[in-house]
Amino acid sequence: MDARFRAALLPSMWVGIVLAIAHPAAAQSSPTIDYNRQIRPILSDSCFKCHGPDATHRQGGLRLDVPDAPLQPSDSGTAAIVPGKPDESELVRRVLSTDPDEVMPPPDSDRQLKPEQEELLKTWIAQGARFQTHWSFVPPQRPPLPAVKNTAWPRNPIDSFILARLEAEGLQPTREADRTTLVRRLTLDLTGLPPTLAEVDAFLADTSDQAYEQLVDRLLANPHFGERLALDWLDAARFGDTHGFHIDSGRDMTRWREWVIDAFNNNKPFDQFTVEQLAGDLLPNATLEQKLATGFNRNHMINFEGGAIPQEYHNAYIVDRVNTTGAVWLGLTVACVQCHDHKYDPISQKEFYQLYAFFHNVPENGLDGSKGNAAPLIRVPSAEQQRKGDELAAAIKDVESQLAGPMPDKDGLTAKLAELKEAQAALDKQIPTSMVMQEMAQPRDTFVLVRGQYDKFGEKVTSGVPAFLPPLPEGSPNNRLGLAQWLVAPSHPLTARVTVNRYWQMIFGTGLVKTAEDFGSQGERPSHPELLDWLAVEFQTPVKSPLTGVEHGWNVKALVKLMVMSAAYRQSSAVTPELLAKDPENRLLARGPRHRLPAEFIRDQALAVSGLLNDRIGGPSVSPYQPPGIWEELASRADGKNWTAQEYSQSHGPDLYRRSMYTFWKRTAPPPSLVTFDAPDRETCVVRRARTNTPLQALVLMNDPTYVEAARKLAERMLTQGGATTEDRLAFAFRLATARPPRDRELEVLKTVLQRQQEIYRQNTEAAIRLLGVGEASRDDQLDAAELAAWTMVASAILNLDETLTKG
Repeated sequence: MDARFRAALLPSMWVGIVLAIAHPAAAQSSPTIDYNRQIRPILSDSCFKCHGPDATHRQGGLRLDVPDAPLQPSDSGTAAIVPGKPDESELVRRVLSTDPDEVMPPPDSDRQLKPEQEELLKTWIAQGARFQTHWSFVPPQRPPLPAVKNTAWPRNPIDSFILARLEAEGLQPTREADRTTLVRRLTLDLTGLPPTLAEVDAFLADTSDQAYEQLVDRLLANPHFGERLALDWLDAARFGDTHGFHIDSGRDMTRWREWVIDAFNNNKPFDQFTVEQLAGDLLPNATLEQKLATGFNRNHMINFEGGAIPQEYHNAYIVDRVNTTGAVWLGLTVACVQCHDHKYDPISQKEFYQLYAFFHNVPENGLDGSKGNAAPLIRVPSAEQQRKGDELAAAIKDVESQLAGPMPDKDGLTAKLAELKEAQAALDKQIPTSMVMQEMAQPRDTFVLVRGQYDKFGEKVTSGVPAFLPPLPEGSPNNRLGLAQWLVAPSHPLTARVTVNRYWQMIFGTGLVKTAEDFGSQGERPSHPELLDWLAVEFQTPVKSPLTGVEHGWNVKALVKLMVMSAAYRQSSAVTPELLAKDPENRLLARGPRHRLPAEFIRDQALAVSGLLNDRIGGPSVSPYQPPGIWEELASRADGKNWTAQEYSQSHGPDLYRRSMYTFWKRTAPPPSLVTFDAPDRETCVVRRARTNTPLQALVLMNDPTYVEAARKLAERMLTQGGATTEDRLAFAFRLATARPPRDRELEVLKTVLQRQQEIYRQNTEAAIRLLGVGEASRDDQLDAAELAAWTMVASAILNLDETLTKG
């Protein structure tokens, strides 16, 4: 452990040791209070705002977030805490006071303590007031696997930790889910798409002991795996197809998006993934791909509004980079620190601007982007464009050498050279660019900005990291490359924990730390802290690749495989009323994960089961159906035609049916059907999406042209591929959507729906024609319009089933 980091821990360790010796009777009189689990949340919620890290706004000279300060006299002359003596502790007196002028927290703060919290504080002080360093700021150590009674249940170490907690709570795990549920759950989780009937049948037919693991391996190797993991990363990277702000014109970062997909498919180690995105341009002999990767920190919004102040927006871009780095790798909320010291976590305003200094040396303009991508940028030809460019360059060189030789056919060669150069110029215009990070030869000066004001300079600072965390690794440069290396250094307590927590969130629906964006004092404690630490250490431990035979740590595919191979993941999601009452959010994991699918999965699933999906990977963004006038309402400027992305131009043909992650993302008007299902606006970094259920979602699924058209094409599949009988056709569609056959009662309900719709549309052919006219996909004219319309409504009902929209 680094000396500075070790020294930071010593005060709390010695306080605990000394106080335990001084007050042995108090320590033994009742169960020992755990500071991090029971006391810190009380102090953080109710006290740290006025008595925490923020020195500027600290009240009464009292600081409660560090171990020694509360033991010293405050401005009042009394010590807040007298270890072992709660009756002599000013903290207890003020908390228990009934005088509105004395009681703490003040009545107007709306943070009054509950009686049980008051008793915890008294007992903790009686036991010696042992402080602890916040759990997430201590480097994780691999804990031993806990002993369990039911030794037959665990399939891997994850299960030992889960089961130990369940047994301590008097609970038992749920039975394993049926194989049909498992193949659908796995396929959705690892590709974002539903399994085909052939894939379901193949898995059900394979009764070998290795069948499940072989399915996992196939899905990890599926190229759609990269798309699935990239989707969450696009949220974190605030990826968009427009600049944001008032004009919100277009940009093109699609080559960076392809880099992310490829990185996940190639299982690029997460430490390398981190370094290349934060500082790929600073690596020795950086490749084009490594420079392209740095687009991560150019995905922020950019402004070029007339009359705007360049320095103000340049500052906003750098603040965004610090905030994003804080959320993605540190799991800390740092946005408030641009104006003042953090009120809950040990990050000072000066340290915020030391982090800011790492990102302050990019040769960029505060106002830019009116013509598309903003400098600095690079040209990123596709493989085919690179091949053609090389061929043209070689041909031009050859002609020029001939012209320089003896007795050339000057006229013919000159004409040929002009033709080749014209083709080269035309090709150059087609090659896309991508915004990247670069370093200035002469770094800018960086200052603390008073109250975060862009033009109010305070103390001059240089790049550095917060003092409560380890220093930069020895030998690392004090620039973005050093920062990236610091984030993935073995001594860093946060990055591995934060990262494995997000993958747990992806697989199980909720992170072991529910507040994936906040591992600080105000964040939730982990539901299974030992498991989180075990996973963090395991994630960094080298694992041999089955493809290359090379060992490397930070192995994302190995981590995901470990999670989905666990018995905890394979449980049925069925829940009893008793278990639901005891653990409504399934934090104890006594049952399998079950929650509504993300927005993109819902649309992609509808396209897949209808046969419409265009599963091409990569490429430019596309514009599927959306209600008219949304963009135009926002862009009602007389000079709007001077910029791109002001009027919505719907895609046609196969582009209409591409996966939702390729939908054109306009920040001021993000795709409405996806936003309705809680997709973010991508204006800022998001590492945990909300998950809601609203009537608007049902209206989208029943009326949006995407879903109406998908229902029609699914109905056509039912009538042409589903079999000869009504029962067979209904079962065919039901299996496409849910992977399982319908039960008898479900079949009867669907048959009733079909009969009613047949009656309606046989009496109203015009309504049938209107329904079948929704969407650009051609209609099968061989099918009776009224009959197809009726089956379309049945297909719509199936696409709207809770089970269809849920990972169960």
